[in-house]
Amino acid sequence: MNLFHFISDFFSNGAHWQGYDGIPTRVGEHIQYTVQALGIAALIALPVGLVTGHYGRGGNALAFIAVAGRALPTFGLLVLMTLLVGFGMVNVMTPLVILAVPPILVTTYEAMQSVDPSPVDAARGMGMGEFGVLFQVEVPAALPLILSGLRSAAIQIVSTATIAAYVALGGLGRYIVDGLYQRNYEKVVGGATLVAGLALVTLAIFWAAGRFAVSPGVRRRA
Repeated sequence: MNLFHFISDFFSNGAHWQGYDGIPTRVGEHIQYTVQALGIAALIALPVGLVTGHYGRGGNALAFIAVAGRALPTFGLLVLMTLLVGFGMVNVMTPLVILAVPPILVTTYEAMQSVDPSPVDAARGMGMGEFGVLFQVEVPAALPLILSGLRSAAIQIVSTATIAAYVALGGLGRYIVDGLYQRNYEKVVGGATLVAGLALVTLAIFWAAGRFAVSPGVRRRA
């Protein structure tokens, strides 16, 4: 049986579309984990990246934090958190947030540093305060790169949130983990296909957000 047969059999099976283990339920759980982890990571990384990028300080420290965060093994952190706090959402959110913070943090800093200084200096010369310069001049110009950092983080979370299944939670990882345990490769392939599809949908959402939120002039310069 080839890969396409596995995919066809998985999605054509009516049992996979209903109940607590149905595709709508598992997709909803996966989206919940992704949105929660991305939201927490953005709340941590965006303010730090915006402020440090605005003042042009702390770049080396941010680079060190990003390298350290990327070097930490996600599955190892999951096991460690499970040993420390037991089963639950905290031990899943912690490694996912740590995974997502570096791309948001570094990209936001670099986005702020890439803003043309001429309109920034002009705004200050007109008496605009630092808060106004940051949110009315720099952030709109840096928005394409900021969104790219959020997009990278979201894709990484979507791909990695399957680890929730290892600690008895839900999400699309349930199909992969349960399928491997049961030697049901139809379920494994179906789960992997859903994760890949959700990643593509995430890319499309951020593309649409960029088209809607970023002005045409900024898009052309980006």
